Amino acid sequence: MSRFGPGVVLDNPAFIHDTALIYGKVHIGEQSSLWPYVVIRSEAYEVRIGKRTNIQDFVMIHVGNNSPSIIGDNCSITHHVTVHGAEIGDNCLIGINSTLMDGVKIGRNCIIAGHSIVTEGTVIPENSIVAGAPAKVIKTRDNGAANIMNAAFYYENAKAYARGEHRITEKPEFSAAMKEEMAALGLA
Repeated sequence: MSRFGPGVVLDNPAFIHDTALIYGKVHIGEQSSLWPYVVIRSEAYEVRIGKRTNIQDFVMIHVGNNSPSIIGDNCSITHHVTVHGAEIGDNCLIGINSTLMDGVKIGRNCIIAGHSIVTEGTVIPENSIVAGAPAKVIKTRDNGAANIMNAAFYYENAKAYARGEHRITEKPEFSAAMKEEMAALGLA
């Protein structure tokens, strides 16, 4: 894992890619993962990433002018997302190339569709599906279980990457681990 400054707290993450850059007051939660070319900066306020959350390739997380960036547990922040001074509740999936601006608050169990732009100060209720530029709620549904399963997949993948294994879906133990995750969620 990379070495970071004194303000960075790594709370036993599953995997941090060597290209990840982290500066300022940042807390990375237990079993979470940071993938290639993630950049996190926090010169003021703080960035907090919850447990079993995956921050995927090329994500940029920064604090806002008047707000921290807080990401809950079991979240998937997918490729090329920008989080700028926003709060994301537990069990959320933020789609590819989306942008969340200063003061945004995303409730639990939400999906933000790819390429969405969630403008300053927008509050998204829990169990929402959001899309557009500017983003709007297009449907209400509890997405928690599906989003937790996505985060569980990334957790298993992160553990494998930490061992130097990059093709885990071909291994029987991966299928067994995912079945256990589904059973624990009551999905099997």
